[in-house]
Amino acid sequence: MEIIPIPTDTYTVGFIGAGKMAESIVRGVVSSGVLPPSRIYTAHSNPARRAAFESLSVTLLPSNDDVVRQSNVVVFSVKPQVVKDAVLKLRPLLTENKLLVSVAAGLKLKDLQEWAGHDRFIRVMPNTPAAVGQAASVMSLGGAATEEDGNLIAKLFGSVGKIWKADEKYFDAVTGLSGSGPAYVYLAIEALADGGVAAGLPRDLAFSLASQTVLGAASMVTQTGKHPGQLKDDVTSPGGTTISGVHELEKGGFRGTLMNAVVAAAKRSKELS
Repeated sequence: MEIIPIPTDTYTVGFIGAGKMAESIVRGVVSSGVLPPSRIYTAHSNPARRAAFESLSVTLLPSNDDVVRQSNVVVFSVKPQVVKDAVLKLRPLLTENKLLVSVAAGLKLKDLQEWAGHDRFIRVMPNTPAAVGQAASVMSLGGAATEEDGNLIAKLFGSVGKIWKADEKYFDAVTGLSGSGPAYVYLAIEALADGGVAAGLPRDLAFSLASQTVLGAASMVTQTGKHPGQLKDDVTSPGGTTISGVHELEKGGFRGTLMNAVVAAAKRSKELS
């Protein structure tokens, strides 16, 4: 069957599942102007979730069947354990003229495509900073997804952060790094702030300094293009304060512990999938 291109100027997007991740994506898409809210659809019985999407001027429809009928692009954003049921129930409406997308962790393209009955599917792994427009997302294209399909999804998810394309075989490692990684960074921020308090800082000031320092350091890496090791060397003067702190981190196995955390989370992702 010939794949009909998605109309780039008039396409519509439907979300099956109106949870926090879907809300974050919609908020980014609308605020960036990538797509007007009038061309975004979802359905949900929970009044609070409906109100969240109504506040973005998204069209609320009576059922998921209606959402699929109205949409060129269908994004499955329900919890991983209910994706199979959701896809199978909607399968008669999921024609090859519709581009299907899953943001559910751990579900492989081969299964998604089998449930849908065709392989015009794209799997996307975003992370929670999508809520503030700073997601790190990775996508992998199914067999019938075209380059144009990929570009369209890259533009949508690019509105809530940065997105890369990669082979699906890397997705467990992606989960271990960027999927779980925000939690590691939150722990680091909390620990830095606790250190500040231990050194005599007021709690509020310590948290503010810790979070801004992490944000600033990450921005230095992304904006200068320098290797993190070089940036580290730039602030470690001979016999100075920073090298003393770095020495303590090395004695505690800081880098090895972070590496182990990523590997452990990737291994768990593989087990779950």
